[in-house]
Amino acid sequence: MAKAFQANVKSVLSGDTLVLTSTNNPNLERIFSLAYVSAPRLSKDGDEPFAFQSREFLRALAVGKLVQCTVLYTVPSSQRDYGTVLIKDGPVIPDALVKAGWVKVREDAGRKEDNEELLQKLDNLRDLEGQAKTEGKGLWAGTGGVVEVQNDLGGPGFMQEWKGKTVDGIVERVFSGDRLLVRLLLSDKKHAQVMTLVAGIRTPATERVNQSTGQTQAGEEFGKEAQKYVEQRLLQRVVKVHILGTSPQGQLIATVLHPRGNIAEFLLQDGLARCNDFHSTMVGDRMPSLRAAEKKAQDAKLRLHRHHVAKAATESNLDMTVSKIVGADAILVRNKAGVEKRVNLSSVRGPRAGEQAEAPFRDEAKEFLRKKLIGKHVRVNIDGSKPASDDFEARDVATVTQNGKNVGLMLVQEGYCSVIRHRKDDTDRAPNYDELLAAQETAKEEKKGMWSGKAPKIRQYADVSESVQKAKIQASTLQRQKKVPGIVDFCKSGSRFTILIPREGVKLTLVLAGIRAPRAPGRSAQDKGEPFGQEALDLANRRCNQRDCEIDVHDVDKVGGFIGELFINRESFGKILVEEGLASVHQYSAEKSGNAAELNAAEKRAKEGRKGMWHDWDPSQDQVEEEEAAPAQSAFEATTTIEKRPEDYRDIVITNIDATGKLKIQEVGKGTAALETMMTEFSKFHLDPKNNVAIKDNPKAGDFVASRFSADKQWYRARIRSNDRAAKKAEVVYIDYGNSETMPWSQLRPLESQFSTQRLKPQATDAVLSFVQLPTSDMYLQDAVSFIADLTEGRNLVGCFDFVDTKDNVSYITIFDPKASSDGPARDESVNREVLRAGHAMVPRKLRAWERSKVFESHLASLREAEKEAKEARKGMWEYGDITED
Repeated sequence: MAKAFQANVKSVLSGDTLVLTSTNNPNLERIFSLAYVSAPRLSKDGDEPFAFQSREFLRALAVGKLVQCTVLYTVPSSQRDYGTVLIKDGPVIPDALVKAGWVKVREDAGRKEDNEELLQKLDNLRDLEGQAKTEGKGLWAGTGGVVEVQNDLGGPGFMQEWKGKTVDGIVERVFSGDRLLVRLLLSDKKHAQVMTLVAGIRTPATERVNQSTGQTQAGEEFGKEAQKYVEQRLLQRVVKVHILGTSPQGQLIATVLHPRGNIAEFLLQDGLARCNDFHSTMVGDRMPSLRAAEKKAQDAKLRLHRHHVAKAATESNLDMTVSKIVGADAILVRNKAGVEKRVNLSSVRGPRAGEQAEAPFRDEAKEFLRKKLIGKHVRVNIDGSKPASDDFEARDVATVTQNGKNVGLMLVQEGYCSVIRHRKDDTDRAPNYDELLAAQETAKEEKKGMWSGKAPKIRQYADVSESVQKAKIQASTLQRQKKVPGIVDFCKSGSRFTILIPREGVKLTLVLAGIRAPRAPGRSAQDKGEPFGQEALDLANRRCNQRDCEIDVHDVDKVGGFIGELFINRESFGKILVEEGLASVHQYSAEKSGNAAELNAAEKRAKEGRKGMWHDWDPSQDQVEEEEAAPAQSAFEATTTIEKRPEDYRDIVITNIDATGKLKIQEVGKGTAALETMMTEFSKFHLDPKNNVAIKDNPKAGDFVASRFSADKQWYRARIRSNDRAAKKAEVVYIDYGNSETMPWSQLRPLESQFSTQRLKPQATDAVLSFVQLPTSDMYLQDAVSFIADLTEGRNLVGCFDFVDTKDNVSYITIFDPKASSDGPARDESVNREVLRAGHAMVPRKLRAWERSKVFESHLASLREAEKEAKEARKGMWEYGDITED
């Protein structure tokens, strides 16, 4: 009597053989073959014709279905059962297969059979087979049944053709939750059956045999469960395979999609897999959904994450100021209370000293970060803390943004930082970790920074303070230049600094002129320094260290130090020290340097405010000194206090605005007509070939020359600001317009006497906007300069000359656009006020003596009202609030 049982179809080996699992215990499997029929065989060495099509017909009918099997006979040698199968809600097989022509009735079938019912069944199968033959179905089609199957990727050509494409595939085997054998249906006639890694995840390994030793390696916890999870859902199902790339071992990496979605997401959210960071750049914009699925399992403590400890709440959105750049991946930040802390940028690492390919980029990467961040307001979100170890102190890791731009990402994009590969249990990572990995791949492709393969040219600075002789030679060059740009490299004390001068390729020790600051503590515990020496050094570090600066050199001391003034954001730091009570005025030096009046006034304010070293100041001690100083002070105030409101209006045009916002102006009608006449003669002169005379080989800074402007190829009067003798180039300033550029000596000619400054003085004069202080931040400063340019470029304007500083040859002006009002210039509608109202500047908090004159009180009130409007609307430099609060 035939024996019947129910089972689930796990897979189909060929058109006549099924793998079944018990309905009660899915781990129990058996192979069941269809009685009386045979199908072509699938083989790694090559499929028989129509083998795949035959198997596919049965697979589509049966896989995943509940079936009732009837055993008709058993082969003793193999103990395999043969019979018929009734598919739930489906046909009986092998009848349906024979009818479709996908199996053949065996010729010896029923030869020894005497059961009438079975013989009748065989006759029915043969009738169905005859009908299939007549109609040319399936195997009886005769041709077209051969499918070429390659069992590897076959070299780089495969990825070149298929990377980024989605193809249909059939999962033939599941080795583990993330390792599948997939048959890729590349075309009707060509398939590829390859090992495929599920993109973006890693599941626990299953038990496997080491081929080299023959030993069995135990599987990892949840490895078998992950394998069964995938088998139940994907084995011998048609899936969509999105091809992404290959592993270092040459295995295909792909996203595997079944009708309900990405199998990787399901494994992750059920706690059977972890995200694989090494696949992040391939997965791209699908990675965030995988991270979210993993987090869901972590929060629920499922399976692999049952011991997961949720990340403790950390400080977020802290408003800080960058006080020091430690390295390309570490900075010091200071809060409004003045408390400093070190933070390392999350998930990124600067160039390493021990890596030959990275080490040359350490200084360049640090300088890149300095230019972007030093002194700037940033947002800091703490991502975690690293405990102290043998080699490192405890430190916070954080995501830092400046003006909405992620600093770590910016460094990676430029090739100045690499991305750290975290351990699987390391949660102290950047929230945009996948974006960082993608940026690193892009930087590598574009050969940026340390991925360029060639070391940068390392800038060397010659120390000109190492001897008095070197210092004197360099001082003669620097003294001819006003406000030399530099970088504060190190603060030795409140009044002593190491300054880098990139333009000259030198570094020097600068001693502030006109003041004496208390000696700072030394390195040894015994050298405690003088009272307020540490406070003066701290202020210098906060305000000056690593900042861009300008210096004016006056003299050289006995040990090679340069005596001069240091300007940070165009403000004298010596004056700031004195004003804060952290330095006193050295009267002889101050008078010799020409800044005695400013410093004395600052010291007086510090004394009256009992600041710093003047905290116990007794006015009676200074009575005699004040009486002696009174005449000089009165004379100074008399020259800088304005009793009558200025009415000095002149027609002007703005010819140049430099990067700091300083203006170059021409006064219309005074010298512009003469300039036009001269320029006509000047142009004719230089068109004459006989006047093509180059300058001498060694031009000096300060020389007047004729220079051919690169933009329009015309000749203009200019003055040499500095020289690069190695490159034979000079930086020139066009004296009638104010702009500057670097020109080769070959494009310079001597300035003939008929065009000299004695005949017509330089027409571009220095000016700044009265009562307006531009931002110190590079980005906001650029915005301000652009805004002023938009308001003034190419227009005839009116300037009210509020004050002319004859010492520095700078005019402080209020600018009006006469076209903006038919009634003439009105002080409340000036360009100055528009700049403030747009949030591109502020009214100075510390006014000069002439600015504090009573005649300007109402005007200042109007300007402060405009500033207030910009603050309330969060415009420009006020977008993150009031920067003056701290």
